[in-house]
Amino acid sequence: MNTLIVKQNDSDTAELCKADKQMEKLIQAIGNVETNMRSDFFKSLVRSMIGQQISVHAAQAIFTRLETLLNNNFTADSMLNAPDENLREIGLSSRKVIYLRDLAEKVKNQEVNLDTLSELDNHEVIRQLTSIKGIGKWTAEMFLIFSLGRMNVLAVDDIGIQRGAKWLYGVAKSERRNILLEKEPVWNPYLTRASLYLWEVVHLDFEKKYANVDEALEAENKEC
Repeated sequence: MNTLIVKQNDSDTAELCKADKQMEKLIQAIGNVETNMRSDFFKSLVRSMIGQQISVHAAQAIFTRLETLLNNNFTADSMLNAPDENLREIGLSSRKVIYLRDLAEKVKNQEVNLDTLSELDNHEVIRQLTSIKGIGKWTAEMFLIFSLGRMNVLAVDDIGIQRGAKWLYGVAKSERRNILLEKEPVWNPYLTRASLYLWEVVHLDFEKKYANVDEALEAENKEC
């Protein structure tokens, strides 16, 4: 599995810091960020579709059972050959079974060519992926970041990013999406970089550990 490493001191991160001093404090508190990439495109989309509207724990359990059912052979044919009954037995809803079959059929028929997605711009990737039942803009944006490694993507409807922004900029819950829209032109063309650091706010539990980024920066620097 490939790893995406965003370094605190590289030139692009430095440019993001210049553009947003509050983000700079967060980056200084966190340091480098490493993220596992999902290089198997079909498997990545299956995993994202399974995870929609259920907890991370439940999604992981279902995905693990699907791995066993398919002998870890994630292809359009293996998905189409799996009986509906078996797919429902591992915890997939009837609707998600329909979604996964639509994905498999469109990939098999080359209506969506996963092999050429990396050659397309972000807008066209989103357009093609959202033609599949059950794949919305958020799922397509996650694919852009974690499978294609695109570095200028901001999923403004992602709850984790919204939570990170709410904490970092001290806004009300009702304003956490708006602050992302406000910051988007400020962070451009480093949107993915900013997103990864906002996700880290949640992953590192900064929301509960620290009242604000200044407190986090002081505490994390002391630990170093």
